[in-house]
Amino acid sequence: MMRSSTGQHSLALDHIRALAAFLVFAWHFAHAGDPGYPVPFDAPSPWILAILDAGHTGVALFMTLSGYLFAKILEGRSFSYPIFLLNRALRLLPLLVLVIIVIGIRKYWIGADLDAYWNNILWGPLLPTLPNGGWSITVEAHFYLLLPLLLWLSARWRFALPLLLVATVGLRLGLYCAKGEVQFLAYWTLVGRIDQFVLGIIAARSQGWLMRHPVVIGGLIASLLAFYAVFDAVGGFALHPSHPSSSPLWIILPTFEGMVYAAAIAWYDRSGLAGKGLVSKGLARIGDYSYSLYLLHFFVVFRMADFIHRHIMDISTPRAALPWAVVCFALMIPLGYLSFRFIEAPFLSLRRSYIRPRLEKAYGASPS
Repeated sequence: MMRSSTGQHSLALDHIRALAAFLVFAWHFAHAGDPGYPVPFDAPSPWILAILDAGHTGVALFMTLSGYLFAKILEGRSFSYPIFLLNRALRLLPLLVLVIIVIGIRKYWIGADLDAYWNNILWGPLLPTLPNGGWSITVEAHFYLLLPLLLWLSARWRFALPLLLVATVGLRLGLYCAKGEVQFLAYWTLVGRIDQFVLGIIAARSQGWLMRHPVVIGGLIASLLAFYAVFDAVGGFALHPSHPSSSPLWIILPTFEGMVYAAAIAWYDRSGLAGKGLVSKGLARIGDYSYSLYLLHFFVVFRMADFIHRHIMDISTPRAALPWAVVCFALMIPLGYLSFRFIEAPFLSLRRSYIRPRLEKAYGASPS
């Protein structure tokens, strides 16, 4: 397993990456071929499977994990911001650029509108227009621009990040009142996702308290499962009541997801449950490949679901589709390995440490 540029590595966090990648894969496998195919958005789902049927929440898990991880790495430390940005570019851009080129070649081959496609690419650093889930990389990049400020504020004023959350919820409330919907901004942009990054940072700083209150963690996870059971039953992402949704739920949904995931990530990271056995290391490998799995699954996931639905069995219910999603996700792992080994890893080896170990007290932060 490849260590980060800081030399740190956590099997537990790799497990979470693997879970997030699977959630997104399962969401697209079930619903996104022709939106609502092969599983209609209103198909009944057993409550315990509802969060898998609503796998778009995997993006929230990825983003909360990002906030947690960088807060954990950078807490109380001085770091070189230019090298940090360079490392993130080496981590994210090579595969993303390759995907953009491949899609462009395919569009040229079939005679699609290349002007519209490249216009989307040009706007991609600002708007959620990059293909194959690349919109989430745009949101991550926007978070990186704010990260030094967030760390500086949180180190000097304990209420800075909670007040920021109040402000972002208020912003979405104002936008909802003005526009009549806020789902688009809450889901696809930093307007909503900032809460998840911030809650990840807060969880990293509050890890000691969270470890002493496992009942709180269990209650939060149960509440998220229960929420998605109800949310899925009334139409969920696409049909509550439409898309984009006019439901005010999207004012607070990013915050709720981030709160649950941040607490769960911090607890699992310190719990020791990840272990070091073969199963744990295997899941961690999938976590290593999660970025490749995330960007590349768009090329095959819809065809996989369609082939199984047409030629093997009816998978038009979540109960039928999700086991096949597990099988097809497993079939993606060799591709993830090849992409990681030959596309990602050569660039990852170029990263340099951005931590300045002799200046660790520069931010004045105390351990949680």
